[in-house]
Amino acid sequence: MLRLALREESTLLKHVRDGFAAVKNTHREYFDQAIRTDFADSLELDEALRKGHEQEKRWDYLLGHAPSCEIVAVEPHSARQDQVASVIKKQTAARAQLRTHLREGKRVTRWLWVASGRVHFADTEKTRRLLDQNGILFVGARVAAKHLPAPRSVSKTKPARKWL
Repeated sequence: MLRLALREESTLLKHVRDGFAAVKNTHREYFDQAIRTDFADSLELDEALRKGHEQEKRWDYLLGHAPSCEIVAVEPHSARQDQVASVIKKQTAARAQLRTHLREGKRVTRWLWVASGRVHFADTEKTRRLLDQNGILFVGARVAAKHLPAPRSVSKTKPARKWL
């Protein structure tokens, strides 16, 4: 999924790993066990973009979600009110950083923020509204199937009727 979305000249290709392999062991707990095998490939985007973007904010992971054939971005990050703007800046930077790497028509379809500790939002409704405006979904303590894109359905078209 992810490999197919990247341009053949993208320097990110060499960092893409099969399945869930690019996700650090310490971050695997942020994903429900049941969905881990749903990822065809993965990329530790933060590390892959570090060189040349040292002073910029970087998103943590891109994952190719096999059931939907979509790209999902996941950011384990502390869930405090003072970090909302930081996560939004990371996403904005990631979109700009990925422009030269993604093939025409390819994009990240889900931007997920998973809490890397306890959740401390003063105004949950205001926070969700701000995140919604930026296309980021705060998922809480774990990424679950309900946070991922819907599986692609195979269209079963009925054969044309023969009129005799």
